Amino acid sequence: MLQGKKAVLFDLDGTLVDSMWMWKEIDVLYLGRLGKELPPGLQRDIEGMSFTETAVYFKETFDIPESIGEIKEIWLSMARDKYLWEVPLKAGVPEFLKVLKEKGIKTGICSSNSIELVEAVLRTHGIDGCFQKIRTCCDVPHGKPAPDIYLKVAEDLQVAPEECMVFEDIPMGILAGKNAGMSTCAVEDAFSRDQEEEKRRLADYYIASYYDVINGTYEEV
Repeated sequence: MLQGKKAVLFDLDGTLVDSMWMWKEIDVLYLGRLGKELPPGLQRDIEGMSFTETAVYFKETFDIPESIGEIKEIWLSMARDKYLWEVPLKAGVPEFLKVLKEKGIKTGICSSNSIELVEAVLRTHGIDGCFQKIRTCCDVPHGKPAPDIYLKVAEDLQVAPEECMVFEDIPMGILAGKNAGMSTCAVEDAFSRDQEEEKRRLADYYIASYYDVINGTYEEV
């Protein structure tokens, strides 16, 4: 899988950490305080959007009185403790990052989340020093499935797109990597289990955990 690759680029939520479940909880609580209910399928509608794009979507869709900045601050406050105490790393992450370091392969984070939360969760798990570049979709014109974030981090790392491997947990993220001209690996995640068939169709590889990469038990799909 990694033959000829000079950089590995990761999404964060659902890819490196098991956190997708908590955002539905936060959305339910956030809308509940406004007397509104979470519509079915909302999580799918906002997949791939940047933190700012998601706040704009919520404000316009639910006629929220707070400003975009205020919405984001409320979400940050609601998410921070969960990231610190309730969100574990995906199986095999520390071991895989060690392998990449030993091989001299560069690493980057390409997340749709806010930079504050990305940095907080990486620090919590002691892996913040394992990545040469950390960016979010707020740093580029368009969120996923546009290739912007992946192309930007590849440029930062001075690595050609075809020399990059992308790890993602949802179809929109996999498409972003493919649209950037990169190889893609779908990561199993409970939140996107109903999308597994689509993930397998879009990606080049599929893993249940990062031990599959280390042990060579990944699937070519």
